[in-house]
Order: sequence, then C-alpha cells, then structure tokens
Amino acid sequence: MRILLDTHAFLWWISDAQQLSQKARQIIGNGENTLFLSAASGWEIAIKTRLGKLKLPTDITSFILEQLSVNAITPLPVQMKHALHVSSLPDFHGDPFDRMIVAQAQVEDLPVLTTDPQFAGYNVQTIW
Repeated sequence: MRILLDTHAFLWWISDAQQLSQKARQIIGNGENTLFLSAASGWEIAIKTRLGKLKLPTDITSFILEQLSVNAITPLPVQMKHALHVSSLPDFHGDPFDRMIVAQAQVEDLPVLTTDPQFAGYNVQTIW
C-alpha cells in the first residue's frame, strides 16, 4: 500500500507518541508499505521549529533526512500540478500545508494517514 503521512503522523511516529493509533503504528511499521512525506510537511516542520513551537534533538536538516532514511519514508516533492490543484479544492480547511497534502493525495491517488477530521470534507481516503 502507498500512503501519504500527514505531518503529525510523521512526528508522532518518530517520537513514539501515544497519540499515534495502533492501526497507524501497524501501517507505518509494515515494511511492505510505501510511505511518503510531503515537502509541505518539511516546510511546516521548519516553520514550527523556527517559531519555537517544535523542538528537535539536532539541526532540522540532519534530523529530518535521517528520520526519512531510517524509517524508509520517501519525500514527495511539491510539483506544479500539485500546487495548481489546490485551486480546485473547496475551502473546508484553511491550513495551507494540509491543503497541499490533500492536493497531493488527490493527484497522486494516495490515502492520507491522518487524524485531522477536516480531511473528511475532501475526496481523499483517510486512514487512522
């Protein structure tokens, strides 16, 4: 199965947070699944780190790239087709990072591993 991780799912996985559901743990931990993390999530993490809302144990670049490698997560770049697809989305969600994740999920036909209830308003499969 190919799956796009929402930012919080990625962060909860790498920090072994209790908020991560058992199903999400099984999906992420299953080496047969292909996991993706959007560049928009990287941007969101960078902003939250810069604002002091998120603390990482080492510098952001080393830490995130190491976590992607260790956890066999493939970065999903934001392409022009993803960016332009955002214009077709209804305004259920005001968060620009989540809107990009939705656009990428739709364009790439990927389910999203997320606990965000606002994703339900879009034509995208969610898993939690």
